[in-house]
Amino acid sequence: MNKIQTAQATLSHPHDDADADENQRIHYLIGVDGGGTGTRVVLADQNGVELGRGVGGPSGLVHGRQQAWDAILDAMKQAFDHAGIPVPPLHYLAIGCGLAGVNNVQWAGEFVRLNPGFRELIAETDAYTTLLGAHNGQPGAVIALGTGSVGEVLLATGQRREVGGWGFPASDEASGAWIGLHAMNYLQRTLDGRQTATAFSAALLAHCGGEKDAVFNWLAAANQTRYAALAPIVIQFASENEKAREMLLAAGREVEIMAMALDPTGALPIALCGGLAHVLHPYLPSTLQQRAQRPLRDSAGGAVILIQHHLKKI
Repeated sequence: MNKIQTAQATLSHPHDDADADENQRIHYLIGVDGGGTGTRVVLADQNGVELGRGVGGPSGLVHGRQQAWDAILDAMKQAFDHAGIPVPPLHYLAIGCGLAGVNNVQWAGEFVRLNPGFRELIAETDAYTTLLGAHNGQPGAVIALGTGSVGEVLLATGQRREVGGWGFPASDEASGAWIGLHAMNYLQRTLDGRQTATAFSAALLAHCGGEKDAVFNWLAAANQTRYAALAPIVIQFASENEKAREMLLAAGREVEIMAMALDPTGALPIALCGGLAHVLHPYLPSTLQQRAQRPLRDSAGGAVILIQHHLKKI
């Protein structure tokens, strides 16, 4: 993965050494978790101690690089308001951003060039800031399970490696969309008599329009998000329907395969995060259930660690 970073000073001309020292000092750290549905910002002091939080609209770079900055600045203002601190000039701030879309080098470059004045800026993938937050910046692995899925590991050597995350429908195993795709296949089989209809298939059919022709229409407009919307129905029926349970157990096995690919030795801590992490935990193979833990911090907290690491290097 490419890391995009910049150091940009926006200083006025100091009149004396005291003013110069003050202008050079970073007062606060900003950590950003920016995705396609929303933005979460952490405000921290120079030591990384959290002071406040804010939320904003989408800042995934696919939605536009200036829109990303608008969402980030809005969420940052909320964080300062939450902390009861006036927003200082941006050249007193250092910001770390974990953003969806940073892997697109053109988008990332545009985002960096639009820096509105932060003294230090570093942008990384939201997967990496999730990894940093999960283990408080220490070596470990993380598997994110939501609409999509991806795994990433940080080794003691500082090397990073990603597993999965190739995109739906070819990848994103164990994700909401992946589970929904299997649910749709099951519904199709019940509709044409290859499998016996159940209350589970009836619930899926009702969600997709209530009749076979409506299912064809649903499929014509289906995307990753629409398939993921079927996952809650699978989860609802897993305790009473064997087919639904099998889908979640299969998802659990896929999570184990990702975990083994990330850390074949099983020596590193591994954290599961995302909206499906808690739901899928009971369906994981027993050995992984014992290993898997909750993240220590979230992706926005990981972005604070990201900017701290960057500041130590300059």
